[in-house]
Formats: sequence, structure tokens, C-alpha cells
Amino acid sequence: MYNTQTQLKEQLVNLIAQTTLCVTEQQIDTIIGFVLLMNKWNKAYNLSSVREPDQMLVKHIMDALVVAPFINGQRIADVGTGPGLPGVPLAIVFPEKQFTLIDSLGKRIRFIKQACYELKITNVNAIQSRVEDLLSDPLFDTVISRAFASLSDMLNWCEHLVDNNGEFLALKGQLHQDELSEVPKQFTVAQTTALYVPSLIGERHLVSIHKQ
Repeated sequence: MYNTQTQLKEQLVNLIAQTTLCVTEQQIDTIIGFVLLMNKWNKAYNLSSVREPDQMLVKHIMDALVVAPFINGQRIADVGTGPGLPGVPLAIVFPEKQFTLIDSLGKRIRFIKQACYELKITNVNAIQSRVEDLLSDPLFDTVISRAFASLSDMLNWCEHLVDNNGEFLALKGQLHQDELSEVPKQFTVAQTTALYVPSLIGERHLVSIHKQ
């Protein structure tokens, strides 16, 4: 079991080396700091069902980072972010982009704000809200979600958050054709991509959807 900061860093470096991602040493240190804070808060606030930091690196951090090559635009909304996933890891590797992390549970938003304060992550705005109630001006370039809702629910709840050029990215496990077929008619599925997450058991897919 990996628990020390040095062991976790070594593990993360090895995981990233199995991908085409470019992550700086400073970014890796910040990500490890985020995992350690998540582990600390998890004991009291039950932020995640994943209990061990070494498993968080695979199931949370790498699962978020493999989406990085698909992130477009400058303003990204992470809906149903939970404890900041995939938003915080992506914000760390894209310091030039602005991330708005949205969740309805106050304890999760408090954790994200505290973690970003302690780790000096300045491009994250955490908002406690139901996503269907959120108003944004300007609109977002990209809305991303991970284990949030069905595709049709996500699109119906978040349609107002992007303009006609906006993109929806949904992180999924197995990809079911019936879920794809239920995408509302005003949207089109642009691409589905099988993702490789090092050391993760199980399928991961990314679904890219645009407004018609």
C-alpha cells in the first residue's frame, strides 16, 4: 500500500509514463497534495468511496487526466464534480484555462475551496448549486461530467450552460447503445472514444456531444 508522499509521487510518475501526457514535476506535486487532502477529509466527510490514496491515483486522478487531450476552449464547467473530479486535476495541468466546479453538496464545495486555497490553485471557481438552476454569463466552452447522470439528463439539465459552439464531454464506463440513442434530437454525438487508464480495471469511454 502506498501512503507516503514519495511513494505516491513515484506511483503517479509511473502511471503518467504509460500515457502520452506531459505533466510537470510541480503539477505532479500539486496533484499529490490534492490526493493527500482528499484522503484526510474523506475520513470525516466521506467524499469518496475510494479509501486508499494509491487507489485514488488510479480511479480518480488518472481517470481525470486521460481526458486532458480532449479539452477545448478556455471556460470549462465540471458538473456534478463531487470532490473536484475531473475538474481539479485538469485545472492543475491547464493553469491557463478557467474551471467552474459545480455540485449540490456543500461539504464537497467546501473541500474543493479549501484544497485550492492550500495548494494555491487559482483557476478554479467552486459553486454549490443544482446544475439546472445555475446561470452563467458568459457561457462555457465545454461542459464535462464524470459519473453524473444519463446522457439525456445531463444534456437537458446543462443545455443552457453552453452556446451553439459549445461541447459536452461525458466520462462513462461501459458505453451502452440505448443510452446513445436517447440523446435529445437537438444534440448530435460527435465522437465516442475508448480511453486507456493505466492500472484501471474496467472500461472507460469519453462521449463528445455538440448542439445541432
